[in-house]
Order: sequence, then structure tokens, then C-alpha cells
Amino acid sequence: MTEILNGNVLAKNIREKAAQRIAKLPHPPGLAVILVGDNPASHLYVGLKERAAKEVGIYIEKMLFPTSVTTKKLVADIKKLNDRKDIHGILVQLPLPGGQDTDAVIAAIQPEKDVDGFHPENRKRLAENKPLLVPPVSLAIMRMLQASRAPLHNRSAVIVGNSDIFAEPLLDLMREAGVTATFVRGDATAIGAKLRAADIIVVAVGEAGFLTRDMVKEGAIVIDVGTNKATDGRVIGDTAPDVEGHAGFLSKVPGGVGPLTVAYLLFNVIKAMEVQER
Repeated sequence: MTEILNGNVLAKNIREKAAQRIAKLPHPPGLAVILVGDNPASHLYVGLKERAAKEVGIYIEKMLFPTSVTTKKLVADIKKLNDRKDIHGILVQLPLPGGQDTDAVIAAIQPEKDVDGFHPENRKRLAENKPLLVPPVSLAIMRMLQASRAPLHNRSAVIVGNSDIFAEPLLDLMREAGVTATFVRGDATAIGAKLRAADIIVVAVGEAGFLTRDMVKEGAIVIDVGTNKATDGRVIGDTAPDVEGHAGFLSKVPGGVGPLTVAYLLFNVIKAMEVQER
């Protein structure tokens, strides 16, 4: 029997706390979101962030760019946002779809405004156990693991995905929790043995049905971070339906890591404002 880990319930509690904190502030925090291109998943996630921010009282400014936008233009606009006192957080929705230099774009954000926690300075601080702003998706995954109530110390984890930016902060947090974690790329056949040996699997490859029952150890914790559109228009993750009933715990898409990530983003905006105004 698989226990489903419900991100919506956990996120509701965090959003309520964020709204209470914001109500006590002298003025609302400001968040700028940069969205490039017309990827449906990216637009979906930005829409969720926009709604959640407005609900708790965060001022949000959305900046849309065509896929053809240059790295130089994005960096120039980010530098203008760095100088604005009413914008406390800057978020670039990833992945960038048009061959832009992601590292250069992220590095242009002032570390104190980098609410996604991907700036090299924020990643360095996390690795040194002196975190400033931690990636909300990493915090969401760790909260999901805690919600399983399963012991994490001395467990093994495999993170399977396409992005070092996504994996590195999560590896740091897992190691702090006593988890032996590794990050792997590649096709299912090449990494199947590693996945079958893992107590914890985090899957974020963006391929519907990627993770199947035969790749999962019975009773393992599976955290699905994939976002895909099914042929019928539904949003689905990277985990095949047959994993449910075999895994011990499962965080599904939708209703899993996504809502929690948005909730932790709100707290990062509040923290960013407090750091800048201190």
C-alpha cells in the first residue's frame, strides 16, 4: 500500500503563515518574474506563483519576453530590477527556451534578491552551511521527505534529472540530513540498477512515464518533480501509474512538490525583503 504525500495540505499551512507575516510588514514585498517563450509548463508554474503571491499580499510584476530575446537584454533588465527598492525578489522561470546563457542570467541577479536560490553565491553559502536564500524546490522536496515520517539518516537517495542547478542544492540538504545522495543523468536502461537500489528517488526529467515500477525498490520513497502535458491536456509527472501500490510513499503530480515549492517561494520573498531592509 502506497501512502500519497499531499503537498496541497502542507502548502496551505505555509501560505497562511506567509500571509500573517506580510500583514505585519510596513509595506508589501515585491516580486518580479521573468518568463521567456511560450512553454505551457512554464506558463502554468508562473500562473500558480502569481496567484499565490497575490493571495498573501505580495506585489508581483510579470515580464514576458519572446524566445528570441538575447542574454544581453535579459541581463540588462535584471540589473534595472536589482536597483529598484520596490522589488525585493527576482525570479527567472527555467528552463530558458531560446539558447540564452542561463548561468549568465542567474548570475546577474543580486544574491539578496535571488528568491530561487540558484545564484552561485547562494549555492556556495548553502554548501558551506551558511544559507541565505535556499531553492524553494529543494525545501519542498525535503519537506515531502519529512512528511513521510520515515527515518532519513543513513538512507540512500538517487536524484535523476537534467540540471545541475536543480540537483546541487538538494544534494547539500540531503547530506545535511544524513542521506547518501547521488545525482544521475541518462536513459532509464543505463541508470535502472542505481534506481532499484535507492531508498529515496527524486525524479525530474520531464518525461511522462519515465519512472516505472520495475525501477523502484519496494517500499521506497518516490518524489516526482516532473511536469508534462498528457494528450488529454492534464498535467502529469514523470512517474508511471504502476509505481503507486509498489512504492512506500509517493509524491504525485499535480498536488505534490509544486504547491509546496510555490509556498516556500513566498517565504523567500519575505526573507529577501527583510535582508535588504535590515
